[in-house]
Amino acid sequence: MPYFLSKIIVGTMRWGQWGEGMTTNKRSQLIQMAYDLGMRCFDHADIYGNYTTEKDFGMAFKATKLPRDKVQYISKCGIAMVCENKQYKTKHYKYDAKYIIESVHTSLRQLNTSYIDIQLLHRPSPLMHPEEIMKAVEHLIKSGKILSFGVSNFSQSQMSLLQKYLPVSVNQMETSLTHHNSMFNGTLDYCMEHDILPMAWAPLALLKQPIDKWPTKLASALDILCEKHNTTLAPLLIAWLIRHPAQIHPVIGTTKPERLKEISTAIDIHLDEEDWFFLLEAVNEKQCP
Repeated sequence: MPYFLSKIIVGTMRWGQWGEGMTTNKRSQLIQMAYDLGMRCFDHADIYGNYTTEKDFGMAFKATKLPRDKVQYISKCGIAMVCENKQYKTKHYKYDAKYIIESVHTSLRQLNTSYIDIQLLHRPSPLMHPEEIMKAVEHLIKSGKILSFGVSNFSQSQMSLLQKYLPVSVNQMETSLTHHNSMFNGTLDYCMEHDILPMAWAPLALLKQPIDKWPTKLASALDILCEKHNTTLAPLLIAWLIRHPAQIHPVIGTTKPERLKEISTAIDIHLDEEDWFFLLEAVNEKQCP
């Protein structure tokens, strides 16, 4: 299982055209704040911002003057997206060795770095061939372009297939209090069994829903535990994920400095078993078996 510089990972999906359109200066300030808060792992993908956000981030990081070897970069490739910056006519997935290698080289140029700490396959494809992926990954690791390899949104069987050909170190998947299927369908069990570190994207999905759409008991349960642990909702939800023995690393997608600071307190919240199951029962609206 790979070592990370921070338990909470900073997601950059909304740092460019897909978000608020931040200036280079604001991105630099956010990078610096994350670094000072101890969040030193940044999550990227080639497609973010219609293939532009990695370049925006690379310029902003350079402006901070922070040392590259004191932070970690994650990137993802494999989604061929239709947009003004590409000539594709249909969204599809590409996992031939040539495409993977070229995608990584592009990310390296955009991010202004000589290596990517962890390179992920963004989504599984019905047409992907493990030996073809192995060819690309072995070349990239041997040449020092990537330090390790992982996947995103892969099921237990899809991880197992790849594991026959090369080690998978990470699986980034949608996981939260309200989307916890991975805890019961064998996915996180497989990760623990094979030393694959799970990352959780959309860990705060609940907060995007209006309260009147929440399960009936959930708001009350959250209020009780927020008071008990002297915290707010977002850190509590992150602490719930971190409590899982699979060592889930949440990916936080905020662009707001105050939100970043708030969420950083999650690592100091220690939920016991009853706290954890109290929230699970509230979100399921039934007693755990």
